Amino acid sequence: MSANANIDLTTAVVESDQPITPQVPPKVRRSKRAAGITGLLLQNRKAAVGAAIIVFYLLVAFVGPYLVKYDPTEIVARRHLAPNAQHWFGTDGSGKDVFSQTVVGARSSLSTGLIVGGIVTIIGILVGMTAGYLRGWVDDLLSTLTNIVLIIPGLPLLIVLAAFLPPGFWSIIFVLSVTGWAWGARVLRSQTMSLREKDFVASAVVAGEGNMRIMLREILPNMMSIVVAGYLGAVNYAIGAQAGLEFLGLGNPSSVSWGNNLYWAQNNSALLVGAWWTLIPSGLSIALVAFGFSMINYAIDEVTNPRLRSQRQTAQILKGQPAKVRKSRGTPVMIEGRES
Repeated sequence: MSANANIDLTTAVVESDQPITPQVPPKVRRSKRAAGITGLLLQNRKAAVGAAIIVFYLLVAFVGPYLVKYDPTEIVARRHLAPNAQHWFGTDGSGKDVFSQTVVGARSSLSTGLIVGGIVTIIGILVGMTAGYLRGWVDDLLSTLTNIVLIIPGLPLLIVLAAFLPPGFWSIIFVLSVTGWAWGARVLRSQTMSLREKDFVASAVVAGEGNMRIMLREILPNMMSIVVAGYLGAVNYAIGAQAGLEFLGLGNPSSVSWGNNLYWAQNNSALLVGAWWTLIPSGLSIALVAFGFSMINYAIDEVTNPRLRSQRQTAQILKGQPAKVRKSRGTPVMIEGRES
């Protein structure tokens, strides 16, 4: 009797018209989530504007130097010549072409920002995640080191380090990397401590995975939005700090960069003689690059933060604009009100 019951039960389960939901592997879920985030970024206006600015300046930095007409280090006309058909941005106090200086200087400034951003982000990941996951004396030691770097005033430390090192591209990168990793490490430590208590980490521990594998394969992918945002902020910090150090004369004055362009414009009394064209191109370029990275950063925050995304959708609904509401934790009341 029980055997027949088991056969009937098995047959009922097999013949049931309800589909069996397949188990989706974690890698597939992660790839779908990444594709969804990429699609949202492509549709975000802030991300589009920021990406357009950054792509333009990257083309200027890595293609422009081969297309400029004049050598930025050679005297080609009389000093403080106003912009004209021959010299689009005029000439500086030494008679050098400002347009060539701006285009060629983009490579040094952007390269410094991208390299320092990468180094600072890697150090922040290693220090922050190690301290947040291992806890104990490791956390105490790394947190103390982080706090020491944080409490030291940034600008005086930059000036002291830059003054005692030989001027050059890699000296600036070293100085900015040493002084810029602490904030990112502190944020990643806090996030790692929160994710460490999640069930998927406990499952990985029970499965026998090592600490390094858990940090890199389980915890780090869940913090990629924070890591990317920290990288973009570090790039902005590096470009601005390099320009500040070179403006103070602590860089290599013979190199061509946006900071050195401002330094020589100040030395040649550009404002006193009314040669505004020697200051505006480099200064405006620094501001636009920072604006572009900031717009991308804001867009990433909007896309990855469900609360900000739902607030944006709510604002569009209240303004009467069509809003594409995705599956989220938004309140059914607002969704139902939009459809009515």
